[in-house]
Formats: sequence, C-alpha cells, structure tokens
Amino acid sequence: MPTQQAIAHSVNNTNLADLLERILDKGIVITGDIKVILADVELLTIQIRLVICSVEKAMEMGMDWWRTNPAFVPGGQKDALAGMQERLDRLEASLPKE
Repeated sequence: MPTQQAIAHSVNNTNLADLLERILDKGIVITGDIKVILADVELLTIQIRLVICSVEKAMEMGMDWWRTNPAFVPGGQKDALAGMQERLDRLEASLPKE
C-alpha cells in the first residue's frame, strides 16, 4: 500500500505541461452520444467525436483537412467565392432570355 508521501510525490512530479505534452504526443479521442427519446420514439441523435492531438500526430492519422479547406488557405475563400461567381454567371448566361 503506497504511503501518503509517495502519492504526494508522484502528483507533484506531473504538472499540466507534462500532461498536455503526453496528450498531444499520443492523442486522445473523446466520444459521446446524445439521444432524445419520447414515448419510445427516438427524436434526435447527436454523435460527438473529439480528437485532441498535435498537428504531426493528426497528419500521421490522415487528418489534414486544414490544407485543403478554403477557410484556412491564404486567399482560399476569395478563390472559392470567385469560382462560385463564375459558375453563377455561366448559369445565368445559359438561361433563356425573357
């Protein structure tokens, strides 16, 4: 059975920075499901999946959505809006004139 001194010593050695470094290095997944059921009828289901890890770990797992998401690429949103405007212009030009 561990003594009170040994327990206090192990707690003092692990600080928040060490814990955060371990989590970012290894990664952590938090999952949860929320269901709303009324009179044995499922009305709503929400599935929550949260991954906390470093960028390097995320790339190892194949999660690199920030590279292609227009919101995170410099000038990406402007390019996406310009592309949508071009499509809209082509669609409007193809409509029959009244």
